[in-house]
Amino acid sequence: MKTDQQYYEEGKSIQTYMNEMGMLKEESFAVYEQFQLPADGFAEELKQYQLHFLTITEDWCGDAMMINPVIRKLAEAADIEMRVALRDADTDLIDRHLTNGGRAIPMILIFNNQGHLLGKWGPRSPKAQQIVDEVRAALPPKEDPSFAEKQKVAFGSLRKRYTEEPALWSDVYDSFKETILDILK
Repeated sequence: MKTDQQYYEEGKSIQTYMNEMGMLKEESFAVYEQFQLPADGFAEELKQYQLHFLTITEDWCGDAMMINPVIRKLAEAADIEMRVALRDADTDLIDRHLTNGGRAIPMILIFNNQGHLLGKWGPRSPKAQQIVDEVRAALPPKEDPSFAEKQKVAFGSLRKRYTEEPALWSDVYDSFKETILDILK
């Protein structure tokens, strides 16, 4: 059985992954190009810790479409290598990092330079989770004949918000930063 670090070593760079995305590529790059890191000194502070990140993701995931570019910006500014493992290519990795029993993505694994897993973050920030919970609560029961269509419309609207609302990007950054700071205490 492979270690989390071995998945990292075998992973593609986040740059290669984003360049090769087949779905939600345009939206993901829109977030990447528009998101500005806060001038809070955090990226500079991170450089001293020699961390590396592995995101477990898939290109069809709306959450990943927004989150990966935000974390990529931080990683680049902090000289942190960020790589990608595809969730569905080998579910052994995500099955070690379930969220409430589910294979929710993206899941960002945070390692030190010895390859030890220090912690993880994901699948979304608190504000995004609140929005997702509200969207899901407004859907009809799964048995309802209109469920699939209403879910498609709701998630399309959610993806649009993820692409157009900088406050959501900032919430991702702030939440991820808080997790890193807790790990490094």
